Amino acid sequence: MHHRYDDLGAVFLNCSLKRSHELSHTQLLMDVAKAIMETNGVATTTIRVADHDIAPGVYPDMTEHGWARDDWPAIQKQVMSADILVIGTPIWLGEKSSVCTRVVERLYGFSAELNNRGQYAYYGRTGGCVITGNEDGIKHCAMNILYSLQHLGYVIPPQADAGWIGEAGPGPSYGDKGESGPIGFNNGFTQRNTTFMAWNLMHMARMLKDAGGIPAHGNQRTAWDAGERFDHPNPEYR
Repeated sequence: MHHRYDDLGAVFLNCSLKRSHELSHTQLLMDVAKAIMETNGVATTTIRVADHDIAPGVYPDMTEHGWARDDWPAIQKQVMSADILVIGTPIWLGEKSSVCTRVVERLYGFSAELNNRGQYAYYGRTGGCVITGNEDGIKHCAMNILYSLQHLGYVIPPQADAGWIGEAGPGPSYGDKGESGPIGFNNGFTQRNTTFMAWNLMHMARMLKDAGGIPAHGNQRTAWDAGERFDHPNPEYR
């Protein structure tokens, strides 16, 4: 059955260390997933995070905590308006980029907010990630990012990560010119995983939207704060 996706929105956060005037290999791979979504009617927004002045911290607006400027609140609004979040990062020293770490911290800063049903605000959304680099670490970085997203409240569908790495050490990156065309563009493993990720994100977003999000029972912060808590099943520990 073919579902419609034209009422869905996706935000792609590119955590490259480069600003928009420079080529981002991570963006080239993110564009594959973005094109699949756009072809199926999903409205997409891409943000090159390094273009913005984002203060460090774990609060929604760091200008309320001593910083003169913070562009994150505007990005947060776009994240909250989207059904799908895709985080892209290069690998440096085996880890996600410093920009990506700051993005995760700022996403975390909004995690105490609640939706109109008393659940954490990120409930009802789905997330994935795209990784590129010239060294090992795709699964390590993906594990870190996807864990962070689910901890905040995102639903992570199957195979929600995709990536490409070249040979260990200095060498061509994804999309660089090669003898037979752009490097990595014909890599079946990378293209397959990126395709699966895009579709699984759309499928999960469709399911969540049709279901009205995650059922609001047993997971409402407002109910917990009001004293609706479960006793320990062993009477000796009540």
